[in-house]
This record gives sequence, structure tokens and C-alpha cells, in this order.
Amino acid sequence: MLRPKVEHIFFDLDHTLWDFERNSAAAFQVLLGQLAIPVDVEVFHRVYSPINEAYWELYRKGLISQEALRLGRLRDSFQQLNIAVGESLIQQASEAYIDLLTTFTHLMPGTLELLDYLKPNYTLHIITNGFREAQARKLAHSSLVTYFDQVIDSESVGVKKPHPLIFESALQRASAQKETALMVGDHLEADVLGALALGWQAVHYDPFGIQNHTHCPIIDDLRTLKNWL
Repeated sequence: MLRPKVEHIFFDLDHTLWDFERNSAAAFQVLLGQLAIPVDVEVFHRVYSPINEAYWELYRKGLISQEALRLGRLRDSFQQLNIAVGESLIQQASEAYIDLLTTFTHLMPGTLELLDYLKPNYTLHIITNGFREAQARKLAHSSLVTYFDQVIDSESVGVKKPHPLIFESALQRASAQKETALMVGDHLEADVLGALALGWQAVHYDPFGIQNHTHCPIIDDLRTLKNWL
């Protein structure tokens, strides 16, 4: 049976279009110097990255608040590195990190080439679990905002991917039908399984080639999405 023609493509933002790891490392390069915290940025980021992902997993599941995520990931990173940092400095660092992070503009390879190809033929949108103001700044600073018709964020909807409500809200906002909606993202549970459970189509973006499943097509280069369409 032929699958319905895709009309609306919904992208995740962080780790899918916007290179979170590279931009995060760049932000910490500046931040650690500004705050005179004695640690090499590469050493810090190797510790921070898995801690950050663990906190995001808790946040996606609704087990911690936004504030607990922002402060806890820094607190735990400094503790693991045996660096004494007071709570007031952690608060200051958390706020400064978010402000700095959104000013960096590194994108995943092939992002602009893909979006330029898709824009004339599909209606493009973002669905993100990221914080509303931060995501808006990322899109604006990276010159991505003009590509997208709707930007749906979990903070505005009140639930996070993979909750059905955020996908239903996205369809309503985009005036789209689930059969012709495609979700593209890097997270199996939040992006892929969340979309498939609602009857959407999905493509799993796995730039490191570590995923192995049969839920949907898997791509390791964004530019190859056009071959699947």
C-alpha cells in the first residue's frame, strides 16, 4: 500500500537542525573564562554532556522542573569535577549559559541545503521540548526562522514530546492532517515513537549511526531525507 504524500514536515530543533553539542561547548568556552572557573572546557563538556542528557530525560518525563534541570546539570557537573562552586554562582552561570548558548549558530551538516530544497514544496514546522524564549532566539540568530510556518514548543502547550497533546496541537496549529504529517528528529522515544503513535509518518535522524530499529527509516545525513520523500 502506498503511503500518503507528505505535505507538512515537522522538525525537532536541538540535535536535529541546531548543533546543540557544538554550540554548548562554544558557550562554555566563553562562560568558564568569564566566571574564572578553573577547568578546561573540553574536560568540563565531556562531563556535562551525559549529565545534561540525563536531566533532559527526567524533564521530558515530567519528573523535574525547568529550574531543576538548569541548575542540577551544572551543580552535578561541578561536583563530579571536584570544583567548589557556590549556589549563587551556579544560578549566575545557569542564566548566563542560556543567554550565551542561543547566540551561537552552528547547524547540523546539511541543514540549510535540506531546508532550501524542502521550502518550495512542503510546509515546514518545528516541534521542540526546549524552552520557548531560548528556542526562539536560536532560530532567529541561526537565520532559520524564515523557513518555518509554526514553532510548537512544549512550554506553551504544557506537555512535552512524546505526549500526544503536543503532536495534536501541532496538527491543529499547522492545519495539517496526521496522514500527511512527517516528524523528523533524533530522539527515538520523543520524536519517532511519539509521532508514530498518533498515526504520523516519521524519519529518525541518527548522525552517529548508533540506532537499529524497524519503526521507520533512519538517516545519518539530513540531505538524504529528500531521497526518502
